[in-house]
Amino acid sequence: MKKVTACILFLLLTLLAVTAQDASSIPRGYGGVELGMSLDEVKSRLMKNSEFGYHGDRDVSLLPGENRVLIETDSAAGHVDSFLDRCYFQFYNGKLYIMIITINTERMDHYSVFSTLCKKYGNPVSLSPEKSVWKNADVTMSLERPLSLKYVDNNVFDELNKKSLVSPSGTEMTRDMFLEGL
Repeated sequence: MKKVTACILFLLLTLLAVTAQDASSIPRGYGGVELGMSLDEVKSRLMKNSEFGYHGDRDVSLLPGENRVLIETDSAAGHVDSFLDRCYFQFYNGKLYIMIITINTERMDHYSVFSTLCKKYGNPVSLSPEKSVWKNADVTMSLERPLSLKYVDNNVFDELNKKSLVSPSGTEMTRDMFLEGL
């Protein structure tokens, strides 16, 4: 009886381990491009992978604010037979911290991508009609509607959020005081 119970317990634990989300396995990117890479590394990887439709430096822009660069690629304009549509690579201090891949909705559907991600990485930590989110300490990966995958470096994103915090206005503080008094 003890052997049967031990066997059942072992099988249940094995099943849980296989089906549970392995947060550490969430990818840091796609197609050889990963968060944390330098601008030159990303350019080099994009040139090697025609799926992105990268055309060189003409796809690179400077964003308002300090130390911000954006690469925008267009697979359709590149006449590449790809499942990708447009892709955005955003840099801060010379490192890639946001990667957005818009998937061609004429060639792929949301459910197929969602179910594949669930099989590979487990159930999302957050689910809404607009997006599904998988997250670990370093990376947030989200599948957003209509059909895009977004990879975010959590550490850089949090750093930028802290820098951009604006003190509440007088009106907002008065409103909060009123609500607290209810």
